[in-house]
Amino acid sequence: MITVEDLSKTYRTGHVEVHALKDVSFTVPEGELLAVKGRSGSGKTTLLNLIGGLDAPEAGRVVVAEHEVTTLGEAGLQRMRRETVGFVFQSFGLIPVLSAAENVGVALRLTRTPAREREERVRLLLAMVGLTDHARQRPYELSGGQQQRVAIARALAHRPRVLIADEPTGQLDSETAQSIMQLIHAVVRDQGVTAVVATHDPMLIRHADRVIELSDGVLVPGDGVPVS
Repeated sequence: MITVEDLSKTYRTGHVEVHALKDVSFTVPEGELLAVKGRSGSGKTTLLNLIGGLDAPEAGRVVVAEHEVTTLGEAGLQRMRRETVGFVFQSFGLIPVLSAAENVGVALRLTRTPAREREERVRLLLAMVGLTDHARQRPYELSGGQQQRVAIARALAHRPRVLIADEPTGQLDSETAQSIMQLIHAVVRDQGVTAVVATHDPMLIRHADRVIELSDGVLVPGDGVPVS
């Protein structure tokens, strides 16, 4: 489902070069939940941004669900993000003036999904994440965990084949974080979605099918074994 080959990314500030990623290669089969672990600054966010087409590498190749991300133009990248990939971020990224249901339905409006079909899909997703009774509430009326559940429902609205989550539990307490990771695992298991989740929390890694580790932009040798 996902192939990463010899991926490198360098950021330059004046005369200083920061090698965010250096020759990173791995694959993720369909229906797997892969955890990417590493300290802050290890390259996790850069890696996820490159997989999702939010940034371009200096060198290397990324293929996501038959889309060669690194050769797509802007129109192709937009179409891939609209149809194939769903994103979940640490900051939730909800629109403050919209209700939970309206936030979930945003992606469906962009694809011009008919109103009745859109409303049914939104109801289904809110039920899946346990927020049926909170459909009309706005983000400021929800807890952090509830906001992240809305964000996950929104990411799944257009039935993506790949879910990318960057530190989705970073702003949550440990108990709520566990429930969010359990939800992502259930989505992968029940809907056949392939997920790549960046986290530095060792307690959450046990929910993954497999884990790889980045250190200073380099894939740690011998990593990528199934989680025991």
